[in-house]
Order: sequence, then structure tokens, then C-alpha cells
Amino acid sequence: MSPPADTRAPLGTVFVTGGSGFVGGAVLRRVVAEATHVRALARSDDAAAAVRALGAEPVAGSILDEGSLIDAMAGCDVAFHVAGVNAGCIRDPGPMYAANVSGPERVIRAAAAAGVARVVHTSSAAAVAEPEGTVATERTEPSGTFHTHYARSKYLGERHAFAAGRETGVEVVALNPSSVQGPGRTTGTAKLLLAAARSPVAVLVRTWLSIVDVDDCAQAHVLAARRGVAGERYLVSGSSVTAPEAVDVLRAISGRPRRVLWLPRVVVRAATPLAAVVERIGGDRDPIVCPGMLRTLLHGHRYDGSRAVRDLGLTYTPLEETLRRTLDWYAERGMLGSRDPA
Repeated sequence: MSPPADTRAPLGTVFVTGGSGFVGGAVLRRVVAEATHVRALARSDDAAAAVRALGAEPVAGSILDEGSLIDAMAGCDVAFHVAGVNAGCIRDPGPMYAANVSGPERVIRAAAAAGVARVVHTSSAAAVAEPEGTVATERTEPSGTFHTHYARSKYLGERHAFAAGRETGVEVVALNPSSVQGPGRTTGTAKLLLAAARSPVAVLVRTWLSIVDVDDCAQAHVLAARRGVAGERYLVSGSSVTAPEAVDVLRAISGRPRRVLWLPRVVVRAATPLAAVVERIGGDRDPIVCPGMLRTLLHGHRYDGSRAVRDLGLTYTPLEETLRRTLDWYAERGMLGSRDPA
């Protein structure tokens, strides 16, 4: 199917899930600037307040409740499904699979019932599941190996989303962002960035990292709504760098880490069984380190985000600018301690 004409007209009435989260909030902020009216799903009073502060109308509901979704989407022209669970180490993956696999299908079926023509689905670059050592594109054949429940759930969720779109006639466009970074993120992989930026000595592993600026990710969503081809996916990734290259950029901005201890990959690989033992005996809390996290670290990721540039018109922010903005945000909140002059 051909993409819709890009008239630059307002998006009309828009519905967004996940608008109180990090990526969803950035998408919501961008959509509010380009739509005539925006509704956003909110599961709590705090989420409703966050949505309202960004200029959208909060509506109560859940991505697993099709009835509430149909009511929320009534009269909307396009929907952005950004909500999901992102966790590398998780003791009970059940809620993650419910949100990331069942959620997209229910959102799209509700969109069909509400008369919404197009849904932009936020998948993940992890859903590509590329073989180790390759530079992944949208056409990369999955290796069949998923290092984490998150990667597997996003892969299945994307497949369910496209299948529901074909069955219902809803135009589904998937976006697959790499590691999304920027001001406001303090969880997930951002913990590694924060630790390296405030530590004189960092302990790291030589691997490949792929990063996209959160504002670029948000802009890609709007461009996908306007220009994306139904039934297609678009990798969104601005930079693929080695860990030593990332450290060099970080040092140029913050002066830290002053020294890096590079762990041999064989040591990390040998520690994976120990992480499994710790995971089993750790009680009810989610572990900080788990085998999936270590396997992902050793695998590394390189993604080719050029299709989003060619077909959607996306432009990427340089990695240096993304990291500088992020570190400034941390510094303003006293999260870095004393910073060395760059």
C-alpha cells in the first residue's frame, strides 16, 4: 500500500498510549504540536496529570481493555501505540508479555472498531533479533535467538500487530528504535551512562552500541503517521559506535571516566552462569544483573537507520549533542556530583 500524501496538514484528532512514559511523553509532546486535538490513555491520577501537563486530554483505560480503548479512540484519525514494558532483567515476565504481545493486537482491534484508519506501533530494534556480528536492517532475517524476554515479547508483539492490521484493514506502521537516550531518562541503559559519567573509573566491556535521540524518535513517529507505508517497519537509530568510541565522546563532554577497566569478554561469558544462580536465589525482587543482560552486552547491536532518512525524511541528532543534552540534564539535578571541566 502506498503511503498517504504528506500535505503537512494537522494530523487531526489523535490518540496516544504510553504518553506518561519517557518515549511516549516525547511522542505526545510532538503530536500535540502537530494535531488539532490529542487524547492520551492514562491508568492513574499521576499519569493523567502528566498527560494534561503536556497539553493532551487524559482518558482512563488500559491497553488490555478493548472496551475502554474503543471509547477513547472514537472519532480519532490516527493512533500512536507507544505503551509497553521495558525491562532487561525481570523475575516474572508475564505482565511484560501481556503488555507487549497482547497489548498491540488489542489496540489495533479497538482502532478498527472505533474507525481509526492508521496505527503507528512502537516496536523495538530488539525485535529484529539479528545474528551476532551483523548490521541489522529492516529486511534482516531473525536469528531465532532472543537474549531477553523483552526482545522476544517485542518481536511477538510486532508480528501480532501486523497480523491484526491485515485482518481488520487498519494501516499498521511499525517503528523500531534502538536505545533511546536523552534528557529525562534515568532507567535501563541510561543507568550505565549515568554511572560512567560520574565515576572516575568505569568497568566496561568492548561491544557495539546503537543509540537514537529521544526527540528524533518522537519525530519519526509523526513522520511515520504521515509517510510510512502500511505493513512496513522502520529502524530508527542515529549512531552505532563501539564502547571505546562512546567513552571518548563522554570524556570530551564531561571529563569522565578518567580511566576504564576493560573486562575481557571471556570473563563476562564465564560470569553468565553465576548470574543465573543469583537470579534464582534473589527472592521476589527483579535482579540487577541477569544472564539475558550479559548475553545482550556480549552480542552488541549495530542498526542501519538510513531507511527512515530516505523514506520518512528523518534527520538524526549527532551523538555528541544527545549526550551533552543528557549530561546537562543530569547535572542540573545534581545527579553527577562534581563534574570535571571538559
